[in-house]
Amino acid sequence: MSQDTIVAKRYARALFELAKEQNSIAAVEEELKTVVFVLQENTDFEKLIKHPGLGIDTKKTLLNNVFEGKLSDITFNTLQLLVEKGREELLDALVNYYVAIASEALGQAQAIVYTPVELSEAELNQISVTFGQLTGKQIRVVSVLDKSLLGGVKVRIGDRLYDGSLSGKLERLEKTLNQSQAL
Repeated sequence: MSQDTIVAKRYARALFELAKEQNSIAAVEEELKTVVFVLQENTDFEKLIKHPGLGIDTKKTLLNNVFEGKLSDITFNTLQLLVEKGREELLDALVNYYVAIASEALGQAQAIVYTPVELSEAELNQISVTFGQLTGKQIRVVSVLDKSLLGGVKVRIGDRLYDGSLSGKLERLEKTLNQSQAL
């Protein structure tokens, strides 16, 4: 595990503990996602914030101009701390670790659902309920279109993949047939 990964996890854990004390775990998560979204949508701004040649005071002023009053104190102060310590590059990893820690603490999990066609809200809700019963957690579904699938769905929850796609079924059938011929 790299040093940056360890540091990002520490920042995420500390931020989670502060958010927990203030009963704002979900709110901080949404704010962090918003910050990442703003940076991704405004690549010039992101380059400035992450540029090693730009001074700390200048970066803090930029953050103040964009985010002050729009974020909770703990989220805003975390951004400021990352800049002060020269760790702006860790923001994406910090957000990912924070989401994982918060989800685990709240008994939630994120399911990424890969399908060849767009699913309706009812279908996504059914997937959430089904996998919620399977995992014992509250499932948040993220739908991803995957045109390479012939049919069916693939669901990834954490490091587990549930493959109900047509291509996955065909692969399993092929393995079964090959094993039965080997006997």
